[in-house]
Amino acid sequence: MDKGRIAEAEAEFEKLLGGSHVKYAIADLHKSDRGDETDTVKFSELLYGRHFRVVFIGTTLFALQQLSGINAVFYFSSTVFKSAGVPSDLANVFVGIANLSGSITAMILMDKLGRKALLIWSFFGMAVAMFLQVAGASSFISGSAALSLSVGGMLLFVLTFALGAGPVPGLLLPEIFPNRIRAKAMAVCMSVHWVINFFVGLFFLPLLEQLGPQLLYSMFCTFCLMAVVFVKRNVVETKGRSLQEIEIALLP
Repeated sequence: MDKGRIAEAEAEFEKLLGGSHVKYAIADLHKSDRGDETDTVKFSELLYGRHFRVVFIGTTLFALQQLSGINAVFYFSSTVFKSAGVPSDLANVFVGIANLSGSITAMILMDKLGRKALLIWSFFGMAVAMFLQVAGASSFISGSAALSLSVGGMLLFVLTFALGAGPVPGLLLPEIFPNRIRAKAMAVCMSVHWVINFFVGLFFLPLLEQLGPQLLYSMFCTFCLMAVVFVKRNVVETKGRSLQEIEIALLP
């Protein structure tokens, strides 16, 4: 930071953050200039102390994202469509259209509704979609109605996932992690993401055979509802806020 412009920087920070946070923000800038933001970070620092909360939020978001069953849906969607008499190529097209439609809508709404609102409604929509698949697998509904619920629930699940639960965590976490821990914290979160992804893909078919689709989809639905509660209680809205404001709101 140019020494001759420290006063100017302090004035701008005072406008953005208020006078009580100016010294903290200036010290943060000095650390960035010296290049010691990431060099002194140890992984143990992410597991306790003042950084634990943001790392816990990040890892839990990615864990719930995968435990919602999204990759099980992606991996085995062709099987569901095949049972409905839909060719696998056409099934992939339908899933791709639902995914693309949700992603485009998320791009439009991200800065209008905010990250937190998209996450909440996305996970809630996924829970509703999983409930439809549970109903489709129920013995009380059969024939074309059951197939319609299964296929419709799967497409709705992919659509609502792409609206928030898919894209938002990857955008939100770099915003809530302080500069000093961002690289290693993201590494921890992505490790959790891929480990759970692997185990969901590995155990989905055996669990489907042992538990049946109704119970397994009910578990996925429960994880989606847990995600709604977790986001509502723990995630802060980052739309229109500076990194310093977010850090002050999350860290003790």
